[in-house]
Amino acid sequence: MIHFVEIDETNWRLPLKVSKEQESYVAGSTAILARAYAYRNARSRAFFVYDGETPVGMGLYYDCEPLRAYDFSQLFIDEHFQGKGYGREAARLVLDYMKKDGKYDKVIQCYIQGNEAAKNLYESCGFVEIGRDEDEIILELDLRTYRN
Repeated sequence: MIHFVEIDETNWRLPLKVSKEQESYVAGSTAILARAYAYRNARSRAFFVYDGETPVGMGLYYDCEPLRAYDFSQLFIDEHFQGKGYGREAARLVLDYMKKDGKYDKVIQCYIQGNEAAKNLYESCGFVEIGRDEDEIILELDLRTYRN
């Protein structure tokens, strides 16, 4: 069973990373921490994904007031733990948190064209494509109809 651990001064240096093939698609931990800081006034939440006592991934979401939505900005699973269902379980747990929070009824998410793993993951959670911006595919999920 996975759970989230807040990032703080004691754990922010965990050496998690994606595979070389995915580096062009996913922000690394330093970029996620920088984005969390930049969006701190939008209730950003950066977190590690743990399986028991083992860190397996990292993610970030925050409020996007102009769109009246949560922005599910980042999620990655460390290269050593991919292919074991952690991404899907973590995405669903994030969506459950958002639904329980209840501030917004929708979630937006983008992924880089060609990132088939992200496409499959988010579609399996119920996200649908609503647009494109250059090489980014923009997705949306209606939390009112979301079922884990």
